[in-house]
Formats: sequence, structure tokens, C-alpha cells
Amino acid sequence: MSTAFAGTIRAALIGAMLAGRATQAQQPAPFEFTIKNIMRGPEVYGREPATVRWTPDGQWIYFQWLPPGTDFRETLKPYRVRAQAGAKPERVSDAQMDSVGPLLANGSTSTDRLRRVVEYRGDLFLVDLKQSTARRLTETLAPETNPRFSADGQHVQYVRDGNAYAFDLSSGLTRQLTDVRLAGSGPPTPPRAADATTQRGALEADEKRLLESVRDQLRADSVRKAESSARDSNAIKSVTLAKDERIGAISISPSGHAMLFTTTTTPADARTGIVPNYVTASGYTEDIQNRTKVGDAQPVRRLGYQSLSRGEVTWLRPVDGESAAGGNAQIVGWNQSGTQALVVGSAANFKTRQISTVDAATGTLKAIETLRDSAWVGGACGFGCVGFYDADRRVYFVSEATGYAQLYSINADGSDRKALTEGTWEIYDVALAADRQRFVFHSSEVSAFDRDAYRMSIAGGARQRLTSGGGGHQVVLSPDERSMADIFSTVTHPGELFLAAVCPVNAYCDGARPSQLTVSPAADWLSFKWVNADIAMIPASDGVMVPAHIYRPTDMGAQPNGAGVIFVHGAGYLHNVGHFWSQYPREYMFNQYLASKGYVVLDIDYRGSAGYGRDWRTAIYRWMGGRDLQDQIDGSKYLTANFGIDPKRIGIYGGSYGGFMTLMALFTASPHFGAGAALRSVTDWAHYNHGYTGAILNLPQNDTLAYHRSSPIFFADGLNDPLLMAHGMVDQNVNFQDIVRLTERFIELGKTGWELAVYPAEDHGFVRPASWADEYRRIFELFEGHLPTRVPARAAR
Repeated sequence: MSTAFAGTIRAALIGAMLAGRATQAQQPAPFEFTIKNIMRGPEVYGREPATVRWTPDGQWIYFQWLPPGTDFRETLKPYRVRAQAGAKPERVSDAQMDSVGPLLANGSTSTDRLRRVVEYRGDLFLVDLKQSTARRLTETLAPETNPRFSADGQHVQYVRDGNAYAFDLSSGLTRQLTDVRLAGSGPPTPPRAADATTQRGALEADEKRLLESVRDQLRADSVRKAESSARDSNAIKSVTLAKDERIGAISISPSGHAMLFTTTTTPADARTGIVPNYVTASGYTEDIQNRTKVGDAQPVRRLGYQSLSRGEVTWLRPVDGESAAGGNAQIVGWNQSGTQALVVGSAANFKTRQISTVDAATGTLKAIETLRDSAWVGGACGFGCVGFYDADRRVYFVSEATGYAQLYSINADGSDRKALTEGTWEIYDVALAADRQRFVFHSSEVSAFDRDAYRMSIAGGARQRLTSGGGGHQVVLSPDERSMADIFSTVTHPGELFLAAVCPVNAYCDGARPSQLTVSPAADWLSFKWVNADIAMIPASDGVMVPAHIYRPTDMGAQPNGAGVIFVHGAGYLHNVGHFWSQYPREYMFNQYLASKGYVVLDIDYRGSAGYGRDWRTAIYRWMGGRDLQDQIDGSKYLTANFGIDPKRIGIYGGSYGGFMTLMALFTASPHFGAGAALRSVTDWAHYNHGYTGAILNLPQNDTLAYHRSSPIFFADGLNDPLLMAHGMVDQNVNFQDIVRLTERFIELGKTGWELAVYPAEDHGFVRPASWADEYRRIFELFEGHLPTRVPARAAR
């Protein structure tokens, strides 16, 4: 695709957006650029279309959405739009969705690609892809899940109530394939014969010798037992789980000869936290059961194999060198013939990922690909993006082996490993095209700041870029793969649904134009001139250039006030700097509000952020608040060097991981900052969850240094600058207890200059606009009261 053509497409995209704005209103009212209005959130910037699905005939695109200006309390609703340029979305009723839902659901496709079996609202349906019709197979109270075709295509296998079944498509007969039982749920154990040397044994011997009726009864019992044994040899072989063990996933081979399954046992000594809920309809405080803390007793998981004909169960080791109950296993699925399955195992210490095949006939597990990391295995497609292809001869997978998530291929026997892509960019997902001769994936090949869709032969080689225009694309191909539904966003506009043609392979699509099908933001929001924030490259102290969005007062037609602010995105691993819509839309607007008041604002993709490769991702291993905090310090130095801002006039704020970073900045790097706002922040990593924290810091009982140098509460004595803390009281992610413990620490240290704002009805991610507005008014007033060289401004209420 030529550069000129890509430019044409980009112009068309922008033109479509502008056309969409014009349809909202001829003269929309001016956008009220206040904190209160900004914090209405999706009521003003809209809801991005989600869960995009095509009907099998390719005539309609269904999605979840809400029209502009919808109240924040509303949940996403089903909409549809004709797959043609200029079409308008229409609301779909619940009754309509019930009738069309099975046609849109994902499921297993037959080898001839004419049928799909799906689960929809707990029942099974057979979809005729050519006629675009659905036939209901089940209607039960118990949900049926995980449907797939048998190898001969004559049966549908599925799971219900922890066991697998097969539905005969011609006769309608349902046959149970497995018999997995909980401990104590099997048939009663028959009494054992008494020892002949005991009183009871002597009594039994007399009865047999004296009474013919007793001898006849014993003879009949023996015959029944022999007959029952003969029947049982052809019956389903049961599997009885251990005490307190529960079934997880079940996967039956398409041939129906073998079963793979996972189980989970909750440890008897597991202790979960409790989150008190104070604002309740009953008027009484109600406790919310939460989670364990990192390093506490964790569930034991096992991977089992059963030959359905022989009945014996083998417990498999999903990671070599670990016990059968160590680590975790994900059953990817079986090949089309049902001779092999793929399993992805992860080690309990998070440092190994193993892809293995399981032989359906023997249950033999064989590792074909192992990825080890001295920090932790993760990144884009960390444990997904795996599957059989090339007539089941090969397996594709994504690996960070070179330091970037790239696509690889290997024979199903573990030989002939080869790279299908290479480069210093990331693949985010991958799937086989309908003809199974091409891969379709999204990647950052254009730049770390863009996301595009590509198509490539299963043999590798040249990649065909399907999307154009700088920004973020999330593509869903039509059933015939000649069109695509594209959720496309830019820095200044949230994702909208576009319809575009897919160029034939090696073809030049002259004149192809994408058509915008949705307009999500309110008209007044669209009328505002939002800043297309530049990307500044900040020189870090280790010589690396760190990207950041920058918002300047001049961008907003304002005069500098001599102060700066650094916003720190949450989660640590998110990717927030790019040509796409921010994952923090309220902060995107608030940063411009700050710029309009004279602040220079930076939003940094610090070390630990996603999208920049393995070394960037793992730079925080064993020390959160180390290299990632240094990037914020280098951002402060950048503001001083390029804008002449005194470090004590630089504020810092953020939520969750950003709140944690704010605390570390004020406690351990005070010379570089003058004030901070820490929102829903982690204060002690030993109190966070197991999966996230254990991977990055190991376990607190094994790596005390990592936890102590990474947890702000151990540095609370370093607070010398004004600090605002804000936290939801029903936060089930970073529990309110975290901020309470830090508050008590401040009190015991005699610290002043801090305040805690609590939000009794909010969880981790705030929902109510009033809470958002109150929180960000406090942040603005904190900065205004301590950072500018001019007279403080007041926030509009």
C-alpha cells in the first residue's frame, strides 16, 4: 500500500469524522470547559462501540453502544448497522437480540466451514453459516458450555455440570461422555467379609454351612456382581476428585477417546480480606468478601488426562520440573483430528511458560516450546496466541524470545522452530483467517504509537497492512473477509466504528474509502478544539529516550504560570502515549484544563509500560519505584531544562499505580517535586494481590528487600511536600485498608501537610460524576495553592 494511498485514506477518515460532527447539530452549544463538565466522562466524550460482530451473511454489524449524551448510569445496549456506507445505527430490542444472538456468538466451526456450534445464554445452537439461520439444540436450566464438533462432524460435544456430553445431530440423542464426581459422591462401598477368626466371621461361616437359603443368596449376589462387572467394562469410567477439589475446564478430544481437565482446590488455611460497605440500602454495614494477599496460601491446580475407554487418570506436569500440582495450566484445545491437544503451562514463580502437546492415545505430555525469563514471563500475548495450523502439522505462538512479542512457528513434534516475523515492535493478537492459509493480527509495526491490522501467509514473508491512518485500529473482518469493521481512534477522538473494504492480496485498492458509522461524543464536546498532544522524547538518566505526551499553555492560548505537572498513568503496564485515544480520557481533558491555566503537563510512558518490549516491561522487576520513578524524575528535569520551571513548582498526580508512584516521588524524591495527589494508591505491596505482585516482586516471605524498597509506607517519614490522598471506601482492588494504614503511619510520625478525601460509595474505578468532580477539584486546588508563581485561580464549580 503506497504512502500516497495511505494519506488518502487518512484524509478520508478525518473527513468522515468531521462529517459526523456536522450531523450532530448545525450550531452546537459551546463546550463548558470546567472540571465539573469534564468529569461527566462518557456522557460528554461518548462510549466506544464494543463487542463488534458480523452476521454470517455479512449484511449487518452488531455491537454494544450508547448514543451521545446518555446518562452515566446506563449500561451498553445492543445496536446494529447495515454494512454499507452511510448507514445509521439502530437500537436492537432484547427480543431481537434473543433471536439473532446465536448467529453472532463465537464458537466452533465445522471443517467444511458451513456450520458453527455456539453457546448463547447457556444453551447450544447450530448455526448454518450459508443460510444465516440457527437451530436450537438444548433448552435447560443448567448452562451448557464449550461446544465443538466431533471429528466426524456428526456430534456436538459440550460441558454441563462439570461433565462432558455428546449431542447426536441426526437423532437428537444425548450421551454422557465423562463421569467426574466430587469427593464422597460415589456409590456406597459394599461391606467387606468378616475375618473367619473373629466372632462375626465364625457366625457367618455357621450361616453358610447350615442354611441353603443363605448359600443361594450368596450365589445370586456373586452372579449379579459378575454381570455388573461385565456391564461396567463398557460403561463410562468415573473420576473422583479429592476432598474440596472442584472441576475447572473440561476438553474432550474430537474423536471422543480422551479427556483433558483442570481442577482447583482452595487451601483450607486461605484467608481473604473483607471490604466493609457503609452505604447500603439496608442501613447496616455489609461485608464484601475480597481476596487473599500476595504470598498467602493459594489454590492448588492440577491438569488431568483420562483415556475414556480405559478409565485411568494421569496427572500431568504442565511445566517440566514442577509437581503435578505446581503452577497453572491452560487447555488451548485439540487439533481437528483429535490426536493431540495443546496446553500452555506457567510456573508458580511466573518465570517459565511451556507450550506442550498431549497425545490423545497415551496422555503423554511433550514440551515443544519453553520461554524463560529472569524477571517474569508476560507481555503482549503472554499466555495466549497459540494454536494448530497447516493441517495440524505445525503450531503457531507469540514469544518475547528476542525481547519483542513476535510470531513463531514450530512442528507439532517440537522440531523446525522458525520466526515468522521479526523486529523491534509488538504483536498484540493473532488468529487464522477463515481459509486457514493466512494469519490476521494487530501490531505496532508502524510505530510504538500506532496499532494496525495486518494479514500474512502462514508461511511468513511479506505482510499486508489492512489499515491506514495514524491512530489505533481494532479490526473485525467480515465472514467473507472482503470488508472490515474497524474501531478507529485518534488522540483527539475516541474510537468510532468504520466500515472499510479489505484489499485483495497484492492488490491496489484505488478509490477505497472507509465510512464512519457511529458518532459517539456529544455535539458540544465535538465542537471544542481538543489538543492533538505532541509526543516529546525525554532523555532519561540511563541514556534511553522516554516518550511522553506534552500539553503546553500555548496549545490552549494561555500564558505560562511558571509551574508544571506530571501525570502518571495506572496499572504500570498500560500504554498511554500514542496517536490513539487515551485510556485515561478524563485525565486527557484535565491535562488540557491545567494547560489552559498555565501549567506545562507531561504524561509519560515510563519503564514498566506496555508496547516497548521486554526490557522496558521488566525494568521494574524487584523494585517498583526504582527505574519507573527515575523516569518521572527525569521528566521533572526535562521541565526545568526546557521550560525553566523550578522543581518545587512541579506537581505529580495519578491513580492506582500512578498514586503509588506519586507517594514514592514525594517520599523519596522530594527535591524534584512540590506537591502531589495520590489517588486509590497502593501503599504497601505486601497487601496487594498474588498474581500481579508475585510476578514483579517475588513473594514477600522470600524477597523482603523487594517489598520494603518498593512500598511507600516504609518511606512515609520522607514526606515534606503537600499531599492529597483520595480513595474509594469500597475499593475491591486496592483496598481502603491500604490508605488507612498509611494515614495511621502519618499520625504516628507527626506529619502535617497531608489530607485524605474518602469516597464512601466508590470502588477502585470511580463511577459517579460527582465523585470525579470532587476529586479533581481538590487536585486542581492543591496545585493552584502551591505551584504557580501567579495568584492562584479558582476552579469553576
